[in-house]
Amino acid sequence: MLTSAFYLIAFITIFFAIMVVASRNPIHSVLYLVLTFFCISAMYIFMLDATFVGMVNVIVYAGAIMVLFLYVLMMMNLNSDAEPKKSNLFKICAVISGGMLLLLIVAALQDAHLVNQTGSVVTSEKIGSIKVLGNVLYTQYQLPFEIASVLFLIAMIGSVILGKKDTSSQTIGHEILK
Repeated sequence: MLTSAFYLIAFITIFFAIMVVASRNPIHSVLYLVLTFFCISAMYIFMLDATFVGMVNVIVYAGAIMVLFLYVLMMMNLNSDAEPKKSNLFKICAVISGGMLLLLIVAALQDAHLVNQTGSVVTSEKIGSIKVLGNVLYTQYQLPFEIASVLFLIAMIGSVILGKKDTSSQTIGHEILK
């Protein structure tokens, strides 16, 4: 039962991932990417019993980052006339590069073993545990966690400043026209 559910979710995830690349409309590509992230979150939650990681994936990737992607795409106002045409050689090189990357990932995953610092194999109960993650995050990695939060705050302030429209040049232009 668990194996068939894994294959079903994996098939749906791969289908949506292919649709991200194959879709000609960038908005549709982003929406397919959101569906791919939801399927990956389902893998985390149902297959690995990593509820925290699955929910963070939904909140961060499917929520915040995809809203940002959609906003940027809508602000760019892309149409088919503005996009350059890709040659067939470019497409063939992309397929070959993607296949080589897939082979590299498969080869690396075949030799991967989950081992903790003491040298024993990590059990599946500890991988997605919120209690273990919180303990490690707030003891061993407290300083990097706080530094990351300050950097996120600076990034938010910077995005608000950059996104703010400069009204001083507009008022000067209106005064000249009067």
